[in-house]
Amino acid sequence: MARETLIQTAALLTAGILIGLTLSAGLGMVFPQPTRTKLVIAIQPTLSAAEVMQRSKPVEAFLEQRLPEVDVEIYVPTSYAAAVEALRRGHAQAAFMSAWPSYLAWKLAGAEVVLAEVRTVGEGDKLIQSTAYYSYWVVMPDSPIKSFEDLRGKKVALPSPISTSGYLAPVAKLVELGYIQTKPGVEADPSTFFNVVLTGGYAQSWAALRNGDVDAAVIAGDIPASLYLEVMSSTRVVASQGPIPSHGVVFSKELREPLRSKLAQALLELGETQPELMRQFVSALFVRFEPTTSEKHLSNLKHYLEL
Repeated sequence: MARETLIQTAALLTAGILIGLTLSAGLGMVFPQPTRTKLVIAIQPTLSAAEVMQRSKPVEAFLEQRLPEVDVEIYVPTSYAAAVEALRRGHAQAAFMSAWPSYLAWKLAGAEVVLAEVRTVGEGDKLIQSTAYYSYWVVMPDSPIKSFEDLRGKKVALPSPISTSGYLAPVAKLVELGYIQTKPGVEADPSTFFNVVLTGGYAQSWAALRNGDVDAAVIAGDIPASLYLEVMSSTRVVASQGPIPSHGVVFSKELREPLRSKLAQALLELGETQPELMRQFVSALFVRFEPTTSEKHLSNLKHYLEL
């Protein structure tokens, strides 16, 4: 009898388990589990994609903790143009971008700058915290160059043709003052006024000036403080341009409420509570985020681009 009872008990337990599994499967079909909304954030490439992706993991974790209904995915497009295109085509709902790509995203993709980076930047002979900065035309102290006119035909170091502070704004200044002539639909060419030496970065520009390879250089306020102060204490400023907007966070027009406001708030909190993380992730100059709009943040850049 004991053996028969044991067999009957085992049979009942097995039947119960099977019925439970069947009911669970059925209920799962009737009441499907909620799916998480996918949120893609593009990062304008400044470092290698592998390095950015490694640094992005704590950022993803923080945002998913604050937005439990969201699956955050951070990715690195191949170029700033690809980041703008990702926003335009709806492949990304948000992006960390510098000023010039932010402007393109605003005008070409209908995106909006919602947060501006407050950074520690150089202004004159001091450091300040601001969402904007200036760039400077500098020469060695004993240089005979005193004005823009004296730059005609000289060798001038510029960091990159896609730099907002090191190329776009300085060239716009020359156009505004009449030193470079422009034609509709044709980009202003500084080589019609002086010999352009593209160095690849501000540190390289300073080295070229210090070593006598060029006659002048453009240096921006949004570079490491030690480099900025070294340059400014060792050179003479001929002229400046600005204010130039800092980097920011851009939201696609496809990012709707309430997630739009929730993400903005989460990023503000991330900047306030984890500034060191953001200094590793977006910029060593990062201080915090500040709410803004495209019109407010990019107005000076808009002026340069329309010259």
